[in-house]
Amino acid sequence: MRDQDFEDLNQDDENDNENDKDLVSKSQRKRESTALQDLGKELFELSRDQLKKMDLPESLLGALLEAKRLTSHGAMRRQMQFIGKVMRDIETEPILQQLAVIRGESNIAKAQFHALENWRTRLIEDDAALQAWLTAHPETDVQQFRQLIRNARKEAQEAKPPKSSRALFKILREQSEHKT
Repeated sequence: MRDQDFEDLNQDDENDNENDKDLVSKSQRKRESTALQDLGKELFELSRDQLKKMDLPESLLGALLEAKRLTSHGAMRRQMQFIGKVMRDIETEPILQQLAVIRGESNIAKAQFHALENWRTRLIEDDAALQAWLTAHPETDVQQFRQLIRNARKEAQEAKPPKSSRALFKILREQSEHKT
């Protein structure tokens, strides 16, 4: 054989290897499809408000909201398969990141949570912190805030369960979510 023939054979082998890399096994495709359906189920379990706050393509959001409307088991199963099909054409990484934030698994969500905890602590310990909060969040109900702060201080002094402190944190979170 000539050198040219060997080069042609090597070239063909390399092309075959590249084509093999592009092929995806049926099992792999099925695993990917199942993963998309699982992601769709996780999205389905979110509330309507959470879904609407997420940055989802309209086709996916519409399919999820339709699934929430259905009551028949068979219709629900078909809709979940349809959601998996819709998700094949969608970039899932941004959706996964948004879910991580909702679950509180992302660094951003943890930082926001800690910032709110710090605000709650400052508000309970320092009267000047209330004015700083009100400057940043003018829509806050001042009377309710002051009442919760007084009650939280009293509960802390009397070593009672922190009911008002939790309520204060809840309002802090709601106020910060409305601002973003």
